[in-house]
Amino acid sequence: MPGRQSALTRRETIAGASASLACVGARAAAASTLLVSHLAAMAHDMGPAHVESPERLRAILRALDDPRFAGLSRAEAPLAPQEALLRAHSREHLSRLAKSAPSDGYARVGPDAVMNSATHEAALRAAGGAIAAVDAVMRGDAKNAFVAMRPPGHHATRETPMGFCFFNNAAIAALHARVAHRASRVAIVDFDVHHGNGVQEIFWSDRNVLYASTHQMPLYPGTGAVNETGAHDTIVNAPLVKGDSGAQFREALASRILPRLDVFSPDLVIFCAGFDAHLHDPLGGLRLIADDFRYVTLRVMEIAARRCNGRIVSLLEGGYRPEDLARSVAAHVGALVEA
Repeated sequence: MPGRQSALTRRETIAGASASLACVGARAAAASTLLVSHLAAMAHDMGPAHVESPERLRAILRALDDPRFAGLSRAEAPLAPQEALLRAHSREHLSRLAKSAPSDGYARVGPDAVMNSATHEAALRAAGGAIAAVDAVMRGDAKNAFVAMRPPGHHATRETPMGFCFFNNAAIAALHARVAHRASRVAIVDFDVHHGNGVQEIFWSDRNVLYASTHQMPLYPGTGAVNETGAHDTIVNAPLVKGDSGAQFREALASRILPRLDVFSPDLVIFCAGFDAHLHDPLGGLRLIADDFRYVTLRVMEIAARRCNGRIVSLLEGGYRPEDLARSVAAHVGALVEA
């Protein structure tokens, strides 16, 4: 893993992402998959040799430069407006993060949450990218979208940054869809190896957002039991155990997640797309392979095609072995492109 990195060099920019963002700012073409990213996401750094490293995004963007992804529309992630952030977070949370950003070095702001001088902008653009993707998909400018940004978001609670996450991108995106596009029902499907405790907390009492998660238990952050169902039975947890492979993952989808998603009949589906359930990932103990991520994508796409005209926005969460992350993302985005 790379060491401390406070700024992008010209070489990193060229090698990591210049080709991927060559068409930055272009309006997404109709009937294409939209890729949203921004170079600011590579300047965010949590410390020397940290697994949540800029190399994760470099590997993804290199993979998506392959000729088979030439048809992707590409756009740059904007800064999220404060009013969108305040739908998911308190004003105090926003203020604390803005004031905590160091001018140099690192600042610890929560459990497993460390900022450098670039983190605040990267987090604002990760949330802004999620919003931009929702806008494009809900307007019909793109058939679906993948937001390749970091830091991730599904652990961030209303008040607390944690687990490498600062703003809850999925929650911000879902609430934006409701306000800006009158989406009455939004589903969030999370296949990260870690449970999205922040998403669950934010939507615990919301009858119009379905949160459905497969994840390993016991594992950080310790939430996600089957009996955690929310105030209106709109939380669906399907925990797996260490050593489970694609067979158990697919069975959990078939028995718990997909039927509930279908019955819920959302206006938009948001993926918390974490790829740390891969068998080689250093932070998990599941044994998925790239084809399992393609499988969940295709099965959710089938329901989205019936229920919401295929509207899907996928947000990058975990995945900490860059080469396997890149292959897994390529399998996931490849399925989205096929819609």
